[in-house]
Amino acid sequence: MALKASALSVGQEFSDVVVDNLSRTQIVMYAGASGDYNPVHTDNEFVTKVAGYPGVFAHGMLSMGLTGRLLTDTVGDGRLTKYGVRFVKQVWPGDTLTAKATVAAIREDNGEHLLDLDVVTTNQNGDAVITGSATARIDP
Repeated sequence: MALKASALSVGQEFSDVVVDNLSRTQIVMYAGASGDYNPVHTDNEFVTKVAGYPGVFAHGMLSMGLTGRLLTDTVGDGRLTKYGVRFVKQVWPGDTLTAKATVAAIREDNGEHLLDLDVVTTNQNGDAVITGSATARIDP
């Protein structure tokens, strides 16, 4: 069911847990799907001894994709026209991520109804790991 401009209001929020207890297996599976085998995501010995991190961490694009799930679940498939994020904190195995989209504007442009959303994804400690924005086509 598509969102309708008439049923939305600025400040309205949508949120969901997009991953609960992210596993190293999920991170490695994403590496395989994306082709990004950077050792900071896959090689614990390299990342601790050479790169100086406490362990492997998730790809930024994995976090973005998980966040995007909230957006497509909210606005519907094929309705996003713009989606951009900033990676503000690393995501570690064991993290639980909650994405939230807040209605920033409901507008019309060239006869098309659009919804602008502010997006933030936080970990289980309430720390933002992603911030960004999205725009989607909506019904009148």
